[in-house]
Amino acid sequence: MSSFFLQGKRRGDKIFYIVTIGAAAYTLLMLALIVYTVGDGSQKIFSFEGIKFFTGTNWNSVEGRESFGALPYIIGTLISSGIAVAIGVPISLGIAVFLSEMASSKISAPLSFVIELLAAVPSIIYGLWALFVFRFWILNLIEMPLYNAFGKSIPFFGVTPFGLDWFTAGIVLGIMIIPIVSSICREVMRAVPNTQREAAYSLGATRWETVRIAIFPYAKSGILGAAMLGLGRAIGETMLVTLIIGNAIGAAAIPTSLFSPSQTLSSLIANEFNEASSDLHLSALIGLGAVLLIITMVINIGARLLVSRMVKVSAGVKE
Repeated sequence: MSSFFLQGKRRGDKIFYIVTIGAAAYTLLMLALIVYTVGDGSQKIFSFEGIKFFTGTNWNSVEGRESFGALPYIIGTLISSGIAVAIGVPISLGIAVFLSEMASSKISAPLSFVIELLAAVPSIIYGLWALFVFRFWILNLIEMPLYNAFGKSIPFFGVTPFGLDWFTAGIVLGIMIIPIVSSICREVMRAVPNTQREAAYSLGATRWETVRIAIFPYAKSGILGAAMLGLGRAIGETMLVTLIIGNAIGAAAIPTSLFSPSQTLSSLIANEFNEASSDLHLSALIGLGAVLLIITMVINIGARLLVSRMVKVSAGVKE
């Protein structure tokens, strides 16, 4: 009788093993299909433009005079995402520290719930709010005072602001990634053993010193992972950026001032995909998707390498 149950358990283990292997293979299959689809669709533009597709600044879809360059949109994507991370990650980290280390349970629980609700808000809602409300705050409180004070003397502030530019887009992206980054950072900090905190307090550390010398070093890999997730969310964001970044085309999309309109890879795809007038134009838009995929993969691989260097393994214990 016992051998019968033992055989049943082994059979269940084999089924479980097959299911998990299938799930992992499914992930690889989806990635391979995405790479194949994007690569096949962009083959025509890469054959037509070559390396100039990555370095060119023209964008002309008129048949017979086609010229496509992705450089302005690569720059717009990286700059707006960089602003988002520079604004969103420090604020998210402060929220996570407050909720996990300082706030009482009566405050922490409802505030955590509100932050999780904000993470579930669709990006188009953030975009509409930014278009009809937030951009006027930025225009009146930040951009116009900077333009009036430095516009005539410093070219970086020399473009007349309208609130639709890469600076506003970066700020709104930073606001959008705060809920998800702060939620992950909070959970990572809560996973730190209490012995870390007790050891710091027993040595006479203040609350800030405990966070700095006991919490951050233990949770640094998770915090970096949260930041990279926020960066990936900002790079791939479409509708919010499309509504607020100004949607410039060609060389005009290269930011020359803090208040210059620009465009990202994803926003240009969203704006022109339904209006692609030729196979070459369609291939160029798919090529932008290929560039976006390459950038995302490079960032994720770089983040993984950075995390592996930060996480030290010693005496059989992984930090």
